[in-house]
Amino acid sequence: MVPYERQQRILEILKEKELVKIDELHLLMPNVSMSTLRRDIKGLEASNEVMSLSGGAIRIQSKTAEIPISTKSTLHVKEKKYIAKLAVKQIKEEDTVYVDSGSTCTFLLEALIKMNINIVTTNTNILNFNEDITANVTLLGGEYNKHISSLSGPLAEENLKKYIFDKSFIGANGIDVKFGITTPSIQESSKKKIICDQTKKTYFLCDSSKYHMSSSVKVVDLNNITIISDKIDEKIAEKTQIIYK
Repeated sequence: MVPYERQQRILEILKEKELVKIDELHLLMPNVSMSTLRRDIKGLEASNEVMSLSGGAIRIQSKTAEIPISTKSTLHVKEKKYIAKLAVKQIKEEDTVYVDSGSTCTFLLEALIKMNINIVTTNTNILNFNEDITANVTLLGGEYNKHISSLSGPLAEENLKKYIFDKSFIGANGIDVKFGITTPSIQESSKKKIICDQTKKTYFLCDSSKYHMSSSVKVVDLNNITIISDKIDEKIAEKTQIIYK
């Protein structure tokens, strides 16, 4: 196959699978060498058609679709754990905090359950923790989304309105100077907006691969929030504070 044909085949595979690792791609295209595949991927990246992720995975450049939590938890792990450590530093004993769904927030939950604080969450991964839990934990009810291990909808929103949080730690699918914080789900967006309204200090947790990316539903503008990430971005930092060290 000529380069154009190979690249179109890569895009076809990604449309079916949403995300694929390069070794999986090689199994699906056994007659194409790994080095040739890498060159084709670089060519697709240059034309903004695909995006490379840590661990050798690639996906279509669009952020409109939600990646299952089982997949997200394997990507950018080092960066997410680093972000979680930075987030812990923002919390004082006996704080009442909200922790969102998402892989980065799950790493944060693992650290927070050992602290003397009050945790409110819609992240169902809390049920998988086997460690002794020191924190006072409240898991709110709601409609269960198995793909992102999250509870949302009217019941979750009504329960959230009963709380005033000292700090909230919220996940994001994209951060863009023009469109602000975005997510693929209208239910998740609605929930996140309520959390912002009920919180004294709001933090959005996201690794730097989400900078200048946007999804289909807006949550909030960049003003009046703080981002915790693994790197700074000068353009985004002009709009809001970024904690990265």
